[in-house]
Amino acid sequence: MKSKTLRGNWSLRTKKFELPSLFFICTFFFLAGFFGSSFFSQFPDDVYGVRSRATFLDSTTVETEYNLLTSGESGDNSITSIPFQVLSWKPRALYFPNFASAEQCETIIDISKEGLKPSSLALRKGETEENTNGIRTSSGMFISAAEDKTGTLDVIEEKIARATKVPRNHGEAFNILRYEIGQKYASHYDAFNPAEYGPQKSQRVSLNSEATITRPRKPKMASFLLYLSDVPEGGETVFPFENGLNMDGSYSYEDCIGLRVRPRRGDGLLFYSLFPNGTIDPTSLHGSCPVIKGQKWVATKWIRDQELDDNGV
Repeated sequence: MKSKTLRGNWSLRTKKFELPSLFFICTFFFLAGFFGSSFFSQFPDDVYGVRSRATFLDSTTVETEYNLLTSGESGDNSITSIPFQVLSWKPRALYFPNFASAEQCETIIDISKEGLKPSSLALRKGETEENTNGIRTSSGMFISAAEDKTGTLDVIEEKIARATKVPRNHGEAFNILRYEIGQKYASHYDAFNPAEYGPQKSQRVSLNSEATITRPRKPKMASFLLYLSDVPEGGETVFPFENGLNMDGSYSYEDCIGLRVRPRRGDGLLFYSLFPNGTIDPTSLHGSCPVIKGQKWVATKWIRDQELDDNGV
């Protein structure tokens, strides 16, 4: 009887011991997992030069068969899917990973090298080439898709139209730019304020040495940047006023602060200079940080809110 009583008492003590121990162990592993995940989440996505694995909305991971409608004469009979990430809503900025292939990027660079000239500015009232020296120090050239005999720009231009949902005839010729070490473009707006540039339908004019404001042009509402090269260090596209930051009047237009987009070969960046109502978005101020290592090549497509004629105006 005593042995049974002892056995019973031992069993009772064991149960009393197991419950707190189990609770303690579970709590320990929960806290370890929580603080461990918080610690590793502090590291940037490309801390070791490797892109982080993409995450998707649930709706993008579900395979769906679509019952397509009959399209109009200018429409498509297929579904277009171009992945993108919303980088910002202020300004509206979208990132398109792997928008172009490495071969396409190299082809665009090759067809542009011979035509590069020092980049210039469209000047505001009171500005001269002398007092704006150093604001934009890249080299560039303009080329339309029709002028590209390889057909590469034609493919890219069609894909940009589908990504932006704006027809191709709203886009200017491509501006291919090269930034070497130390070269940059101080923060600026792509949309031109009539109060600064004079009365005109357009908020900007062509960026070349012969550019003059001689007649009205259509407003430009968005810009699409296709990065043609990786840049080991520097060369980021920067939005200093993102989400209303740094707008207290103290920003120097030279500092690379705010939202920074690192150039990666084949990736695209779309941002809007205008609000849907056609007024200029003040947070769309952007610039190109100085290149520290390597070269930065980028193909820029400016998109207007009206069709352009055969002369690009």
